[in-house]
Amino acid sequence: MSVHCTAPYRIALIACLTFTIFSVSAVAASPQAADTKPTVERVAADTRRVTAAGATFTVPSGWSIETRKDLVILTPPEPDTHVAIFDAQAADAKAAVTAAWAAFKPESKRPIKLVTPRPAREGWDERQIFDYETSPNERAAVQALALRAGTAWTVIILDGTDPTVEKRSAPIGLVFESLRPKGYHRETFAGRKPNPLDAARIAELKSFVETSMKELGIPGVSMALVDGGKVVYQGGFGVRELGKPERVDENTLFMAASNTKGMTTLLLSELVDEKKLKWDEPVIDVYPAFKLGDAETTKKVLVKNLICACTGLPRQDMEWLFEFKNATPESELALLGTMQPTSKFGEVFQYSNLMAAAAGYIGAHLVYPNLELGAAYDKAMQEQIFDPLGMKSTTFDYARALAGNHATPHTDDVDGKPSVASMAINYSIVPARPAGAVWTSSADLIRYVQDELSLGKLPNGQQLVSAENLLMRRQPQVSLGEDASYGMGLIVDHTYGVPVVSHGGSMSGFKSNLYFLPDSGIGAVLLTNSDNGGMLLGPFSRRLLEVVFDGKLEAAADVASRAASHKAALAKDRERLVIPADSAAVSGLAKHYSSKELGDLAVSSENGTTTFDLGEWKSKVASRKNDDGTTSFITIDPGTDGFEFVVGERAGKRVLIIRDGQHEYVFNEVA
Repeated sequence: MSVHCTAPYRIALIACLTFTIFSVSAVAASPQAADTKPTVERVAADTRRVTAAGATFTVPSGWSIETRKDLVILTPPEPDTHVAIFDAQAADAKAAVTAAWAAFKPESKRPIKLVTPRPAREGWDERQIFDYETSPNERAAVQALALRAGTAWTVIILDGTDPTVEKRSAPIGLVFESLRPKGYHRETFAGRKPNPLDAARIAELKSFVETSMKELGIPGVSMALVDGGKVVYQGGFGVRELGKPERVDENTLFMAASNTKGMTTLLLSELVDEKKLKWDEPVIDVYPAFKLGDAETTKKVLVKNLICACTGLPRQDMEWLFEFKNATPESELALLGTMQPTSKFGEVFQYSNLMAAAAGYIGAHLVYPNLELGAAYDKAMQEQIFDPLGMKSTTFDYARALAGNHATPHTDDVDGKPSVASMAINYSIVPARPAGAVWTSSADLIRYVQDELSLGKLPNGQQLVSAENLLMRRQPQVSLGEDASYGMGLIVDHTYGVPVVSHGGSMSGFKSNLYFLPDSGIGAVLLTNSDNGGMLLGPFSRRLLEVVFDGKLEAAADVASRAASHKAALAKDRERLVIPADSAAVSGLAKHYSSKELGDLAVSSENGTTTFDLGEWKSKVASRKNDDGTTSFITIDPGTDGFEFVVGERAGKRVLIIRDGQHEYVFNEVA
């Protein structure tokens, strides 16, 4: 599973950018018409604009902009979502936000859930996030960000629906990222000579990691660094498992999750070198059984599109996260054949793990056509990637990984205490393993980064893959916002004037990232054994740049801010949870439910504790009364926490409803 920023089944957009996670749940009403007729324009390309007070921002391609006095309203092709930017003269952030809502949507009376500060950044002297209470059946994403430069405030409001916000996350991110005060010039490292990663600078990075671990509650981290073609550091910090003495080192295995994707496309690069594939070849010409839920999209998909996140196929993970006991690579590819695109081909970034799985299996089938797809992939990756790179411990074999020096997953429990997490749901990725099932160490993964930096040349001088086809994987396939693009399992970001290539990985209790600066010959890998590790990955990238280019010191404050916001959000959510689940609410549940997509769900209660058992995994649940009068049950066991089931009734039968950003699944009562 993965993507930059995954928060169990709450959409995570603004956290992935610069700010925070927003709550989701209400169909946004259209903004109230102004007294004077507003100017409305639809732009055909990303377009820079200026507010009345001089703040600059970018209107995404295909969006419309409505201009009023002190207010602009941006609307994507879907009319149920809006981003409003308001210039305010106000005494404080709350007054500025109140004025913005009054100008944009005065009928909105949604209560504030939480206000959290963020460090001053990008020319803003003060930043505060306002999260709002929503109910899950509303399916709304509502948040405001108050920004102050001098005495003037700029407020940006997101008021939309879950499906649109998830689908349009990259262009929404573009608006937020590009909003800067009048006259501000961004920090750039372009033209600066990089500092070498000498002993003193390595010590700075180590100190940053160790301090951040304490602030964020991360039990263990493994890190490796490369500079000038040589590994200059590899080692570990903390423990493999809370309550046990074994320390993390450079050989400790972690789930690297979606960092598997870049290695999968490296295999494809080798096959292009060998003339077994062409990047611009239709996938159905290579593998005729390939099929999506839409015939026209199926025909359009080229080999280079398999891990481009650009086909319009949405993130649709629940179907493989819930039902995997009897899944196979073949059944996962068949599942792709049921999935429909929700945006135009090449229009916006939408991340699909099963498409990435298809890339690996199709490539491996060309190498070993007589083997089962999973066996073919394992063998091809071992022989053509891991062995040549000297990644001796890297494996897709869970039993082998868990039998040796490995990290245990962790997450915060419902009360915010770091706890050992269940591994159960992490087995879901095995049938789709080219998307994210690799176990690796920092000592191994840095060898892969070395190969990226050397443009495919191994330490012995042999060329593993041509520079041309290795670099094809970094070519922009779809925009990720203002300065970043997604290639083939790799992200390229130019925020600070120099390219940074990276990718993240996320499975339950494991968060990881790799980074490299191709123009400087410097790279790093970071593997963590905690969901809280996700809060370290972005700041570490910033700290690496600070050390290499003597940048402004921002990373440490970013970590502190994320830790404080995380704790505040957990505490706020905990206020509304009833644990054990409310007995009256539990008494209204059926004993058994079934979903055609997600399988069976059994409800059991013992000693006042209620458990939802999905077969492949299970969890105790808490209950919550929502503002609209509905009741939700939320899984709370570490490792399987964060899934929300809303109680309902359809056709006279009891149901439980669970949603991701763009899909709704119904568990129907079974007699």
